[in-house]
Amino acid sequence: MSDPSRRDRLRELLDAVTDVGNTGVGAMARSSYASEFHFSREVRRLTGESPAALRRRVMLERAAWRLQRGEAVSTVAAEEGWSSAEVFSRAFRRTYGLPPSQAGHVHFRLPAPNGLHFHPPQSLWLDSDPGGGPPIGVPDVTQLLVVHDIDDTAHLIARAADLTPEQWVADVRPGQTVLDWDGPEPSVGAVLAAIVWAKLVWLATIAGEDFPPRSATQPDLVGAEALAARHDDVAQRWRAMVSEYSAAGRLGDTVIDALCEPPESFQLYGIVAHVLTYSAHRRELARAMLADLGVDTRRGDPLDWMR
Repeated sequence: MSDPSRRDRLRELLDAVTDVGNTGVGAMARSSYASEFHFSREVRRLTGESPAALRRRVMLERAAWRLQRGEAVSTVAAEEGWSSAEVFSRAFRRTYGLPPSQAGHVHFRLPAPNGLHFHPPQSLWLDSDPGGGPPIGVPDVTQLLVVHDIDDTAHLIARAADLTPEQWVADVRPGQTVLDWDGPEPSVGAVLAAIVWAKLVWLATIAGEDFPPRSATQPDLVGAEALAARHDDVAQRWRAMVSEYSAAGRLGDTVIDALCEPPESFQLYGIVAHVLTYSAHRRELARAMLADLGVDTRRGDPLDWMR
């Protein structure tokens, strides 16, 4: 049985509405395991349209797209659930203002109160703002990735707390090196520590502070619980730094790192991209290594995390 917490109820309802085999609201409700009254009420609550109106519009959008690809009117009409080509043609003309033979002159999407449309070849598309205005409440992708990275790292460190002290520093992947200047990362502790260490170093570079001691995250000196506390502090500062520079429009600022030999220049957005790239890589390494040690972790997919 599937986990109810992971069900996408809206998608289940929409699947029932758009299933060609469901010729009426009663059939839609039965395939969705709901009463006709409850089904209709839920669809209207979630989409702002009745099941019949929603179905008719989405089916017309799909039909128009198929006609634009050169399919025959009779075939499209039959497969999209109309009783005859004539009935379909009348509905198409009333809706688009042109006969099906001129479908190439229309855009298949129709006005929708909820921004929900057919999306080729067999999907649905939901506009972020059905009114057509600028997106509202959509997070910046960089901020999304920053927060996901922090949350997923915290999760992995918490799962690693189930390891014994010996497993924490065990050479699960002897000789494993991610970046030459960071040295070998053969253990779960070393990989997770490197994620925290990288943010610590770059925060010091950006803030103009002294180079932090490596002992702050060294796995043979710092266990999972201590690393979790260190990560909480570093993550809060990292997220605040990205947010503040982003809000000020200063992610294009450049740091000239005199500690490098020779000195190197780094733009802030490049630093953020670097940290996110290698953190993602290390998180997947840690996942695989934890699995080798018998510790299950959730997937690191941002889509799963957003759900």
